[in-house]
Amino acid sequence: MDKSIKADRLLIAALCAALAGCASPEPVAYSGIASSSQLTRNLRDDSNRVPFRYSSEVDWRSYTRVIVDPVVVYLGQDHQFGDMSEKDKTELARYMQAKFAEKLKARFMLASEPAPNSLRVRLTLTGASESTPVLGTLSRLDIAGGIYNGVQTVRGGEGTLTGSVIYAVEVYDASTDRLLSAYVSKQYPSPINIGATLGTLDAARAGIDKGADALVAQLK
Repeated sequence: MDKSIKADRLLIAALCAALAGCASPEPVAYSGIASSSQLTRNLRDDSNRVPFRYSSEVDWRSYTRVIVDPVVVYLGQDHQFGDMSEKDKTELARYMQAKFAEKLKARFMLASEPAPNSLRVRLTLTGASESTPVLGTLSRLDIAGGIYNGVQTVRGGEGTLTGSVIYAVEVYDASTDRLLSAYVSKQYPSPINIGATLGTLDAARAGIDKGADALVAQLK
């Protein structure tokens, strides 16, 4: 085996081992969102993708329209963006706005004014982490990295050197402004999703895609 290839594989294996005990930040019940005091630990979520939730008895089928407020980039001191640039935060917020509206449009008529049988969805981007291009991809192809990421896939965990996104969702009755549902979620792609390792924000975008699908599934 070529010595340079062997050295690269050893480096990747060492990185995978070092990162096995390191994960991107875990969500909190962010103090600066309106529903913070109503959020409680979600004991039904073994995956820890939705660690905090508030819910009430709602017949979602009675709602036919939805207002999607502009996505807010969270500015509280308990944010979890690390050293992510303002440009990247803005890009993720823009993508989140478009993707959630697109997915919700398949279930509801998009609206701009409150009315009976309408929901208002407020989205707050509270944190995100970037992928490490090249090394993130190689860690899926290396034997040691492949094994680790395979195990993480079975567990529903995060892959090596892969980003994630954290956000809060608050769903209101648009005509009464009554809070119907709220939760904090952390989303990330499957560890075997090599396409989500190619760019620094690809994994966070993939997480947003999954989050939008999860919200629509809840509101059916």
